[in-house]
Amino acid sequence: MSDLATAPASPPPAEHPSFPALRELFARRIAVLDGAMGSMVQTYGLSEADFRGERFKDFPHDLKGNNDLLCLTKPSVVEEIHAAYFAAGADIVETNSFSATTIGMADYHLEEIVTELNHAAVACARRAARAAEAATPGRRCFVAGAIGPLNRTLSMSPDVNRPDYRAVTWSQVVTAYTQQVEALIDAGADVLLVETIFDTLNAKAALYAIDEVFERRALRLPVMVSVTITDASGRTLSGQTTEAFYNSIRHARPFSVGINCALGGRAMRPYIEELARIAECHVTCYPNAGLPNAFGGYDETPADMAAILREFASANLVNLVGGCCGSTPTHIQAIAEAVRDLSPRVPATPPVALRLSGLEPLTA
Repeated sequence: MSDLATAPASPPPAEHPSFPALRELFARRIAVLDGAMGSMVQTYGLSEADFRGERFKDFPHDLKGNNDLLCLTKPSVVEEIHAAYFAAGADIVETNSFSATTIGMADYHLEEIVTELNHAAVACARRAARAAEAATPGRRCFVAGAIGPLNRTLSMSPDVNRPDYRAVTWSQVVTAYTQQVEALIDAGADVLLVETIFDTLNAKAALYAIDEVFERRALRLPVMVSVTITDASGRTLSGQTTEAFYNSIRHARPFSVGINCALGGRAMRPYIEELARIAECHVTCYPNAGLPNAFGGYDETPADMAAILREFASANLVNLVGGCCGSTPTHIQAIAEAVRDLSPRVPATPPVALRLSGLEPLTA
């Protein structure tokens, strides 16, 4: 008999201290996530000089539009936005780290500061959380480390004439996500949120990186996963249906799974219903404030969004609600008030079966 066969199995990673408080919150009521960061940053009218700050004053490349960089060059703006969402009733805010990977920062030639960016992003959110907790003794405010989908895709070629070509490899994506995950955990995030997923293979690389980090550290944080259904086809950009997507990632044992971005809430209804029917974990929904108008803005009012998400909550479809593009603290306040008296969804208990997926689900 080999040594491998007789060696004791490694103990599973211990749970992060945030787990009990999050479980209690999600069992007690519908939790509230924050709203958009980017559209809020736009309200400040920041210039190229603002994005550069003193540190990057002479940097040889344009930096305006790199919102993650503001965690270093304008941290007061980022912290103020987080504080406004906590004041509006959010239980969880997402760090301003959506693109803070070496792959995301390559567009700005800032790959070398990725770890520092993620540390700063968590610090901004944590300061706002502590202030909100101090203002309301007994309140618990959570910081979710935001992990975006990347600006490169593993499933599709960017060159229509070379369908076999990929702009990035699996190992490169895993390495980039690993660095971000390590930094977010080191900085003190309570949750990891893999969000705005348009390519399931990118998401699987992120989840693989997360599990590898958890194994090395012998510590597991709550992992929230949120996919983007791109249009009325009911599929992700890489072609999967909602159920197929869930089958693809359920092995990661997410704390929650949900849908965000791309669509307004009303158009999300059938896909949220599908997730609510099959997901053994919590279900989340944070839609855009409607679809973009001709000027790139969003027209759904706080009352509009609140009414839609209250419908979802009344139908026992969700455990957490919030906003994505175009939403503001005023939207989040209306949403929080709309779901305050409603009970959270009870996770599904589907029958045991073999559940596979390609573009479509297969249950055997």
